Amino acid sequence: MEESTMGVPTAEPDLSKESIPISTVDSPSVVLELIYQLKIRDVMNTAVISARKEDTLRHIQAIMRENYISGIPITENNKLLGLVSIDDIVTALDKGYIDTPAEEKMTRNVIVLEADMPLSFAISYLNKYRYGRFPVVNKQGELVGLITSKNVISTLLVEMNREVLRLEKINEKNNAEGGYSEMEFATVKYDFELAGRASTEIKKALKKHNIDPQLIRRVAIASYELEINQVVHSLGGTISCSIQPDKVIVVAADTGPGIADVSLALQEGWSTASEWIRSLGFGAGMGLANTKRVSDEFTISSKPGEGTTVRSVIFLNSPKVESGISPL
Repeated sequence: MEESTMGVPTAEPDLSKESIPISTVDSPSVVLELIYQLKIRDVMNTAVISARKEDTLRHIQAIMRENYISGIPITENNKLLGLVSIDDIVTALDKGYIDTPAEEKMTRNVIVLEADMPLSFAISYLNKYRYGRFPVVNKQGELVGLITSKNVISTLLVEMNREVLRLEKINEKNNAEGGYSEMEFATVKYDFELAGRASTEIKKALKKHNIDPQLIRRVAIASYELEINQVVHSLGGTISCSIQPDKVIVVAADTGPGIADVSLALQEGWSTASEWIRSLGFGAGMGLANTKRVSDEFTISSKPGEGTTVRSVIFLNSPKVESGISPL
């Protein structure tokens, strides 16, 4: 994933537009699982109508009218150059330059999403910026789709129906009393395509053990925060989970670069994330703090250049109640 594919907004969000009624934090568990499991490529509209940079705004206005759309990406050889919105057309009509080529008036610094990102990114962006749509590009920066609130909601409804049907057909068997379960997942730096996979699989395993939903949520938060921390900050590592009769142990071990000041890293809001990572909705400095908050036992060891190991233990009879959780 290249940083150059991310633009910056050139205008304030349109607060008159309603946000998508889905939260990436406190939605029902089935919805949360879907939005972190699905990728933007699974939801986006691939039948993209685009225009050329030499097309006039009048021509683009006609395309919008014919196709009942309010924004058109401007491309050249599949590369996204900019975007012309209905607001641009209205302004052009008002100021008398409707016959100007698109390249002279289009918005060039466009916020885009990548096809391999989790769907949660799109929901966060739609709620944050209140734009009608976001262009979607592949790793080569080529335009491959557009995503809107309608795309998100309709896909989630279909997937939720499928999940309900699947659950109705499954006759889950209780695991043998006193049974153990071990699992391990690899993470890769900036590999957002697989981000969330470990925490999703851990949650599924915990459900099969009939563990209390509140405890599952705490484990899920710890595993997700540690997983994303590795993807964002480390050179790659592993997330392992041991489900035992009395506790669940999640261990995150990476190969670097390590943390110079562990006590500082545990402070809420402290982060070394770049502006690019922050633009993706991560890097708020809450990952380790949130993990510690939901854990009954929490340890961390780290050395610059040698990597970091974090161990989170949650007891199955723990009375702790989560509060103030603010996921990345």
